[in-house]
Amino acid sequence: MTTNPLIRLGQLGQSPWYDFITRDLVTSGELARLIAEDGLRGMTTNPTIFEKAVAGSDLYDADIRRLAAEGRAPAAIFESLAVADVQAACDLFLPIHRESAGLDGLVSIEVSPTLAHDTAGTIAEAERLWRRIERPNVMIKIPGTAEGLPAISHCLADGVNINVTLLFSVARYRQVVEAFFTGLERRAAAGHSIAGIASVASFFVSRLDGKVDPLLERMGGAASVGAAHGWPLRGHAAIANACAAYAAFEELFQSPRWRALASRGGLVQRPLWASTSTKDPSLPDVYYVEALIEDQTVNTLPPATFAAYRDHGQPAHRIRDEMAEAQATLRHLTGLGIDLDEITRTLEAEGVASFAASFASLLSGIERKAAALE
Repeated sequence: MTTNPLIRLGQLGQSPWYDFITRDLVTSGELARLIAEDGLRGMTTNPTIFEKAVAGSDLYDADIRRLAAEGRAPAAIFESLAVADVQAACDLFLPIHRESAGLDGLVSIEVSPTLAHDTAGTIAEAERLWRRIERPNVMIKIPGTAEGLPAISHCLADGVNINVTLLFSVARYRQVVEAFFTGLERRAAAGHSIAGIASVASFFVSRLDGKVDPLLERMGGAASVGAAHGWPLRGHAAIANACAAYAAFEELFQSPRWRALASRGGLVQRPLWASTSTKDPSLPDVYYVEALIEDQTVNTLPPATFAAYRDHGQPAHRIRDEMAEAQATLRHLTGLGIDLDEITRTLEAEGVASFAASFASLLSGIERKAAALE
């Protein structure tokens, strides 16, 4: 019998997570099936996912009516809905969380994207959500903005599981690892155990090609092919950038600083590949998944990509081959005048703005529903 490609990912050391949540996914038994049959090992959510789930269906109407009748504001209604869904998903993933000693079986929920540049506000909301959800396997998502970095350290020092989201540049990724180390060190220095505190660093992949490839196309064929080294540049910037982040991961998590934390029970902060669905129709639908398979990583897959990989994924460790070409690819892009630092800064700003817009749209949708259901 052929092994399910998703289960094979787990056997190769990469945990497949699901980038999606709806109430019926949990209540219908489908999430339990994905865990049992497809080797699903965790789940991520964000404001865009909740916007589609809550405003785009009637699954939540009864609760919206009840909560609105109690006088709750749209933001409070949304939080109640989201917390209930995340708690239910956490309960289903709890056996995996226990079996993996806290490394997997985690469900992420994000602080309000309106707080992306507010350190104190992020800390307050992250710790409030942690206490309200009250599950050992919930993970609070904090954007990896400059203002988010001290919030990450603070929350880890308080024992909160943290998913650092919206990472696009290797430089910022290094700062996130520094914030992770600092948080665990502060907790240990205060005399608390650091065992079982989970964190991932969510590095976004395909969106970079969405910015770089149009620039290459405008430059013409020679730029797209990369005459200096003879392999295509189109569709390769994002993978090369992710490979550079993985090289940084290996360097930083082999350091004496990390070994000291690991000796005290610290769990490695794994890179999580996000935005791995294929936006370019000329590329295979599992293109970014196949390229970035390696031990001690996570890939969070939206439903269509998850189903596609189950159907025709070909799991194998490939990141080493990609890493061999990554630095040359990045140097050649720089030589063409493509400023990846500027592009990744733009992507971070756009990511924050996009999630904030989804959050605002979600609240407006709840307000309209509440009025219609009254």
